[in-house]
Amino acid sequence: MLISIIIPVFNEKKTILKLIYKIKKTQLIHDKEIIIVDDNSDDGSRELIKKNFKNSKNFKIFYHKKNSGKGAAIKTAQKAIRGDIVIIQDADLEYNPLDYQKLIYPIIKKKTKVVYGSRVLGKKRYSNKGFTSIVRIFGNHMLTILSNIINNQRLTDAHTCYKVFYGDLFKKIKLKENDFCFCPEVTSKIANLGYKIKEVPIRYNGRKYSEGKKIRSSDAVKAVIALIKYGLLKKWSIYL
Repeated sequence: MLISIIIPVFNEKKTILKLIYKIKKTQLIHDKEIIIVDDNSDDGSRELIKKNFKNSKNFKIFYHKKNSGKGAAIKTAQKAIRGDIVIIQDADLEYNPLDYQKLIYPIIKKKTKVVYGSRVLGKKRYSNKGFTSIVRIFGNHMLTILSNIINNQRLTDAHTCYKVFYGDLFKKIKLKENDFCFCPEVTSKIANLGYKIKEVPIRYNGRKYSEGKKIRSSDAVKAVIALIKYGLLKKWSIYL
């Protein structure tokens, strides 16, 4: 079995090498391919990637000529994946690759075809120290409730980075969004196809905006629009 790990990168010079080291040390019995998509970084991330991984085995590296967003990077990687299972991994170390085994387990055991890693499952939702502010916790909670209502799911953390898919299913989904709206778009399209998403608890160490966090409050508004577009108004959605 082959695991494809998609890593969108934009200005993550401080963390990208540490992340790859963690992934390579992850105790998975399955083969891995690492797909890095640099979204036109200008902080030296691109140069680090070229220097350290250009000719590395089981790596695929793509470089965007302009900054287009996380969703755009995932769409680029989607065309290249070969894996039986696909993991979305941010480059900022908020999420820990040590959770890979529990994330892929339900798919390997054929219990589901989609797994999300929940930052709040099994925890006291409004006192989760992994989040950097109560505002972010509340915003994530409200967006998850809206997503559940529209998509008929029972998630606790719809906008988590850790989204894991059965490879053949993920390769067929026609993604449209270029930014963080990848999250509500893919959740809605999975629901439109009739799949229930399973959650497992994960580690989470949120960083502050001063540390390079990129998602903003305006992205929450865009997420609501995407949920309406791809979930509530299904006739606007392009499925498979």
